[in-house]
Amino acid sequence: MATIALVDDDENILTSVSIFLENEGYAVRTYTDGAAALGELSAQPPDLAIFDIKMPRMDGLELLRRVRQTSNLPVIFLTSKDGEFDEALGLDLGADDYIAKPFSHQLLARRVKAVLRRAQFDPDTPGAAGESDQKAIQRGRLIMDPNRHACTWDGRPVRLTVTEFLILQALANRPGFVKSRDNLMDAAYDDQVYVDDRTIDSHIKRIRKKFREVDSEFDGIETLYGVGYRYKEA
Repeated sequence: MATIALVDDDENILTSVSIFLENEGYAVRTYTDGAAALGELSAQPPDLAIFDIKMPRMDGLELLRRVRQTSNLPVIFLTSKDGEFDEALGLDLGADDYIAKPFSHQLLARRVKAVLRRAQFDPDTPGAAGESDQKAIQRGRLIMDPNRHACTWDGRPVRLTVTEFLILQALANRPGFVKSRDNLMDAAYDDQVYVDDRTIDSHIKRIRKKFREVDSEFDGIETLYGVGYRYKEA
């Protein structure tokens, strides 16, 4: 049973969503703001977290910023309908997905299932929970181990979210070959989940930033404007 942490200052959302997710078979822990959630997210990490962006004391963006200092915990954001800036910033900070309010419970269930599947926590997925046996990928200075969700560059660890790892894995599997944004969406998202081009671009930007934190000259991901991206083996 996967555990989900739900962080939102709206008591109605906490109640209705937690009841729905529990009926879907998940264990749910609820928190009314980021400050209340932060310590327990570190002490007892869930399998996935859902953060509202606008909350008192500590908003969802600051909570994600602090979580990302030590953890790759899969995170879905709940955003206001007109919160395009918040969505872009959330993805840049390392969110795995986002849903605009108001949303249907069925949409949320699909997004949760998709993110958990990518994180290999979905009990209905063959090879879930670390039982898969995928070969490690080595491309020059890059090594990716899908079984341990581990990534290194020149022997130095690079901490990637679930979505970032799958996007980079899709590129590194065939260096030199161009992957369109649609190809990368298919690699990183459930086929029932639609994301726009900006979402993929935000993830690529975040991946590059993380690699340049360990190697300022990293240029392994090339942009072909109007076409997509490709991995250049170093």
